[in-house]
Amino acid sequence: MEQFLATNINALKGIGLKNSNKFASLGITTIKDLLEHYPRRYEDRSNLKLICELPLEEYSTFRAKVFKVMQSKPNKRLTITKVIVSDISGNVTLTWFNQPYQKSKFSPGMKIIVSGKVQKKYYGLEINNPDIEPDIEEVLNNRRIFPVYPANEYINQWQIRNLVTQTLDKLEILNTEHKLPETLPEDILKSYDLIDRYSALQNIHFPESTELLDKAKHRLIFEELYLLQCALLYLRKNNKQNSAGIKHTPDGPLMQKLEKSLPFKLTSDQAKAINDVKKDMEDVIPMQRLIQGDVGSGKTMIAAFALAKTVESGYQGALMAPTEILAEQHYQNLSKLFSPHNINLVLLTKSLKTKERKEVLEKINDGSADIVIGTHALIQDKVVFKHLGVVITDEQHRFGVRQRSLLQEKGVSPDVLIMTATPIPRTMALTIYGDLDTSIIKELPPGRKPISTYIRNNEQKGRVYEFAAKEILSGRQVYVVCPLIEESEKLAVKAATNIYEELKKTYFKNINCALIHGKMKQTEKEAVMSDFYKGNIKALISTTIIEVGVNVPNATIMIIENAERFGLAQLHQLRGRIGRGIHKSYCILISDNRTEETLERLNTLVESNDGFYLAEKDLIIRGPGQFFGTNQHGLPDLKIADIIKDIDILLLARRAAIDTVNSASALSKIKKTLQSHFSDNFKMIFYR
Repeated sequence: MEQFLATNINALKGIGLKNSNKFASLGITTIKDLLEHYPRRYEDRSNLKLICELPLEEYSTFRAKVFKVMQSKPNKRLTITKVIVSDISGNVTLTWFNQPYQKSKFSPGMKIIVSGKVQKKYYGLEINNPDIEPDIEEVLNNRRIFPVYPANEYINQWQIRNLVTQTLDKLEILNTEHKLPETLPEDILKSYDLIDRYSALQNIHFPESTELLDKAKHRLIFEELYLLQCALLYLRKNNKQNSAGIKHTPDGPLMQKLEKSLPFKLTSDQAKAINDVKKDMEDVIPMQRLIQGDVGSGKTMIAAFALAKTVESGYQGALMAPTEILAEQHYQNLSKLFSPHNINLVLLTKSLKTKERKEVLEKINDGSADIVIGTHALIQDKVVFKHLGVVITDEQHRFGVRQRSLLQEKGVSPDVLIMTATPIPRTMALTIYGDLDTSIIKELPPGRKPISTYIRNNEQKGRVYEFAAKEILSGRQVYVVCPLIEESEKLAVKAATNIYEELKKTYFKNINCALIHGKMKQTEKEAVMSDFYKGNIKALISTTIIEVGVNVPNATIMIIENAERFGLAQLHQLRGRIGRGIHKSYCILISDNRTEETLERLNTLVESNDGFYLAEKDLIIRGPGQFFGTNQHGLPDLKIADIIKDIDILLLARRAAIDTVNSASALSKIKKTLQSHFSDNFKMIFYR
């Protein structure tokens, strides 16, 4: 059976090399991939409506015949394809934009099944970007509930259904002789009233009834989340039980002096997080802790205490930041904090000259460098620590699994602290970071002024930039953020380059402004950010490259062009670049988009400065998306579970996973399934 599941889909009837490549574009190369290419929705075709009966603004499915096929090109950037279809009751126009290949798929007289949202236009009914498949009588007569799969321009619904049907028929024959392997333990199936995997696969694709469809969904969602939780909980347990780490000493004179020398009082959230870190570091089990802090909440102070603690215990500390300018800022801030305490810091980045670099590497190697602040340069082979005690990664989402692991491997089971300024919703924290202990910092340090946020349209933009220019003349600095670098044929938004040229000629004519974007060389970007940090540049026109950036207390205005192009969490991160000084700060969102979803998102930002609340709202509004990209986590994208809608199942699956991981016999049985289920990237950490 396992051999059958691993078989390439080329073995199926009607799949040649050409079609095989087309299916690969959907991530389907094996029988297992095909069976786990789950439908995204279902249609009940037992009673299809006539065109005249179709409800407006609702997703509907109907049978029709192609009457006329047309294509026009109003301008060089736009191609419109229209297909008029009809039945005995009327007609409807099917429309596609910039998909010229659609024209070749239709011919007058063709019978088709159409699915889409029906809209009323002045010339009649219209459906934009509908799903289309051949109308095949014998297929329609056999089934009532039809699956609708994720598809693309190369593979249509009928082709996927045909292949899945063929595969399920083969699976039925094989299952009578060799049962389909179960991925869930028998006691879990009974305790949580789950159907077997074979029945679940049959009914997720071609359900015999809505009741069986619900049971199949529940079973497969539970399975996906249960395996994920088992993996994360096992990793957490493995880190705690099987690794002999560094047992740092309790606080001594250095830590006490450091706390007394602080020019401010720690917030209660900061104090709690620091105590969590101290407790972890004083245990022989290696610390694996995530610090979640809203923008400006003072996460760096937690890092400072962890670094000081490891130095006092006779070890070295390392802090890795994603950019040179951010690493330099950490170096400067921590140098000021630690200078009265005789702690030796060094900065290691790629821009160091050969002689300086050699000196820094020697200090790291002989232990005279107590703390090393750096970028990716920290993970290079030539960097050898004498006694590495704690590893800290700042803005962790900018680093991949491999990069973080390489830094950790510079020591022998060092304590690990991961920091992020991106608030993570509870459901995501249970999934992506289920293997880590977590500390949350919500309180902002005293003195941080709330940022006033406004929505303005393009007609009001002139007044916005006039206001920004006045702020600059009074001594302040300004960010202007655009979603694109250059004009795009696909997106009608103004690019950073155009905005920059326009502002230099108009509102910022006599103001020193600069442009920064991702296509610039790293040295150029660092130079621009450094000049802005020093106050030489007054207005910085940028793409989202400054989402995670330096602390510029003098910057008081954040203008975001085409704000509808950004998610809530990203807008909040950008807003967090200002409001760091003593002056009043303003975030201005420029958008002409007035759709309900856009207004809801932008108004939520106007009403709240709470990053955790905004992260939850963003997850609900925009959906979970691909939170599990292997570049960052090594975890697979969820194929059927939705961490927003399926939170109840997630909590059940986590409870079941806790029971499994806490039982040695149950864990040994599930381990093989976990090994085959997860990507090599995750196994690199999971089984190290």
